[in-house]
Amino acid sequence: MTELKAINEDNFVDAFNLKLADGQEEFVSHPIRSLAQAYVYREQCQPFGIYNDGVMVGYVMVIYDYDIPEYDIWHMMIDESKQCNGYGSEALDLVLDYIRTKPFGDSDRVALTCNLKNEKAIALYKSKGFEETGEVYDDEIELAATVK
Repeated sequence: MTELKAINEDNFVDAFNLKLADGQEEFVSHPIRSLAQAYVYREQCQPFGIYNDGVMVGYVMVIYDYDIPEYDIWHMMIDESKQCNGYGSEALDLVLDYIRTKPFGDSDRVALTCNLKNEKAIALYKSKGFEETGEVYDDEIELAATVK
């Protein structure tokens, strides 16, 4: 069973030990960088370990942008040894359920960016209702969805 668990002093080292597959470094930052950002934005974000049967298989962070306002999904990744098992899809459903609780603010908009070359991730996001917004940032496109 896939579940999200907040990153804390008990499991942050497990996040550090997650590995990206060769070539994926251009698609997503390692959790070490993301956890540094989580510390800076600690009043408006929540980093999660993605777990399956008690083992951390991935990482994702939810952050709230008060300026827009919207929820953003940052740095979602599945460990190279656990990819292609549906954990990313299940985790994204759980992240969207979490956002529906409005933990940081009242917005139904969820956005993320994805590398243009990451076709698998783009297909996953689109299968969950995300659509391209037309915004492009260097080599990444923005996708957004509405959650109620």
